[in-house]
Amino acid sequence: MDDESLPPETGVGRVALTVRNLGEVTEFYESVVGLVVHERTGERAVLGDGETALLELREDRSTPERPRSAAGLFHTAFRVPSRGGLGDALERLEEQWRLSGTADHLVSEALYCRDPAGNGVEIYRDRPRSAWEETPDGGVRMATEPLDATGVRQAATGEAAVPAGTDVGHVHLEVTDLDAARAFYDDALGMTVRTTYDGALFLAAGEYHHHVGANVWNERSTPASGRGLDWFELCLPTEDAVTAACDRLEGAGYAVEVARDGVRVTDPDGIELHLRS
Repeated sequence: MDDESLPPETGVGRVALTVRNLGEVTEFYESVVGLVVHERTGERAVLGDGETALLELREDRSTPERPRSAAGLFHTAFRVPSRGGLGDALERLEEQWRLSGTADHLVSEALYCRDPAGNGVEIYRDRPRSAWEETPDGGVRMATEPLDATGVRQAATGEAAVPAGTDVGHVHLEVTDLDAARAFYDDALGMTVRTTYDGALFLAAGEYHHHVGANVWNERSTPASGRGLDWFELCLPTEDAVTAACDRLEGAGYAVEVARDGVRVTDPDGIELHLRS
């Protein structure tokens, strides 16, 4: 690793959402996505794979809905470690909920839906990295092709919960300006643009296909506000790596706040990012 880049061991940690009805949304992530409730209080729930916390839900009935113009979450992407885990997710979605889409992205196979609060959700599994193709500029080749849904269903194991080792593979954001997003996540934070689509960037630490996606497909024009994404977290392998990232961000003019559980910084669209080791 050099001082200008995030270490390749960096990954997404927790994602926090503000919702109006905690019970309804918690039930969805438990019964449909297959997460396990780790903690539950009157206004907060923490869910994960049974070992690691992945999602925090906070109820706040006073927070208004996210405006149609506001930046924020496109989807939270839960990564299962096997095709069998993806098959189980497909069965749960088809039996208990409704799919909004499926795709083969060459590097991964993916299922899409929305939670009861309207937040986008992706559940996916990666293909082995040996099967990923490199682009001429050193990025990774991705596409959106039809999913072999029959093959995914046949791989199902019948489990009601996600397998151990499930994590948040990436967070996909709706931003107001791709150049500003690139200046923050690439130039300042230290990610690398791994591939681009029309109107979208896919950025990662190291050679992963993406830890953060950013798109302008829905023409969002105002900073993030309202219910939905509260914050998301990147986990770095060492305190030195966190310090180096903070130095880069502060050098680029972004304000970094030190908190008990790490550091916090706000991206150009008002989306709060937490960094911790």
